Amino acid sequence: MTAARLARTDAATVGPLPEAGAWEDLFARARAPHPFYAPRVLDAHRAAGLLPADLRCVTVRRDGRLAALLPFTLRRDVTALGGRVARPWLSPFVTATAPLVAGDDPALLNAHFDALAEGLEAASGGRGWRWPLLPTQEGAAPGLLAALRARGWALGAVAAFERPVLDRRADHDAFLAGHPHRGRLKDLRRRARRLGEAGALEHVAATGGPALAALVEAFLVLEQAGWKGAAGTAMACRPETAALARALFGDAPGPVGARADALTLDGRPIAVSLALVAGGTATLLKTAYDEALRAHAPGLLLEAEIVRACHADAFADRLDAATLAGSALESLYRERTPVAELIALPPGAGRTVSLERRLRLARFEGEARAAARRALRRR
Repeated sequence: MTAARLARTDAATVGPLPEAGAWEDLFARARAPHPFYAPRVLDAHRAAGLLPADLRCVTVRRDGRLAALLPFTLRRDVTALGGRVARPWLSPFVTATAPLVAGDDPALLNAHFDALAEGLEAASGGRGWRWPLLPTQEGAAPGLLAALRARGWALGAVAAFERPVLDRRADHDAFLAGHPHRGRLKDLRRRARRLGEAGALEHVAATGGPALAALVEAFLVLEQAGWKGAAGTAMACRPETAALARALFGDAPGPVGARADALTLDGRPIAVSLALVAGGTATLLKTAYDEALRAHAPGLLLEAEIVRACHADAFADRLDAATLAGSALESLYRERTPVAELIALPPGAGRTVSLERRLRLARFEGEARAAARRALRRR
C-alpha cells in the first residue's frame, strides 16, 4: 500500500490534550520519544500552575489510535514583527520539542508525518512556526522536516549546537578505551582523591519512595544555596517551581520514570542530579552542587559516577546531557546530537515577513538574551 493511500486514512485535528491512556499508548509506540511530551511532564506543570491556559494540541489518529502528537501555543513574537506565531510547548524545564510519532513501517510513518504537517499548518492558521530545541537528526524530526519540505514549507535555522550524549558500551572499560579527553578523566580522578581526603565519598541513587524524595529536597537546597538562588532563578525560589520539581521527579505511574543521583561526603549530599528516564534514555535534566567545593568539581565528579553506574547497572542505553552549547559534559560524553532552533513557514506565510528577515530578528533577540544572562551571572 502506498504512502499516499495510507495518508487518506490519517486524520489530523487541533484541540485539547488527549486522554491520558491513549496518550501513554502513543508514547509507548513512538520513535525515540523524549520525556517532555509525556503526560507525566505536562501533568506536573499543570499541578504546579505552570501549564498555559491556551495550550492546544495537534494530533493524528489512525484506526482510532493516536499516531502523532504535538502540544503547542500561539504567541506574539519578534519574528512576526509582534504578530503571532506557533511554537511547540516549551518551559524552562523542557530541553527537546520533537513531536511524538508512532510507527516502524516507512509508508505508515510517511503518512503520519504528512498528516502531522497538514495539522501544523491548520494549527497556526497559516502563520509561521518558531521551533526551538529540535534534535534535527534523531527521532521524529527528520521525517517531519522532510514532510514539511515536501508540502512546500520554507525552513531556516536560527542557531544550532551539538548536545553531548553518551551511548552505553559493553562496559565502563570500553567507554574509557580511546576516550578523546583522557586528560580530563585523569584530572577528575585526582580531584576525587583530594575530596576523599576530607571524608567518605560515595555515589548513591534512587528511583522512588522516600529516598528519591529526600534527594529531590537535597537538590532544592543545594541549588538555592548557589548562584541561582542569589539570582532568584533556583527552583526553590518560587513555590510554583519547587512544586514542579517535587511533582516531576516524584513517584508516578506511566512510561516515564524519575531518577536521582547524588555524590555524598560523609553522608551529606554535595552534588545532586535529577533525571527523567524513558524509551531507554536518561535525560539528565537538573544538577546542583555545593559551590563551596567548586575547586573539586563535585558536579562533574557526580556525572562521571553516573556514567560508571550506567555501564554497571544498565539503567539506560543512552545518557542525554539536556544542555545548551558549551556544556562541561562535552569533555566527558563521547557522542553528540545536533540541536537547532528553526523557523518554519507554510506556503504563503513568508509574504508579509520573509524567512531571511525572521531569521535575522531571531538571531538578534538570541544575542541580546545571551548578553543579559552573562550580565546576570557576573552579578
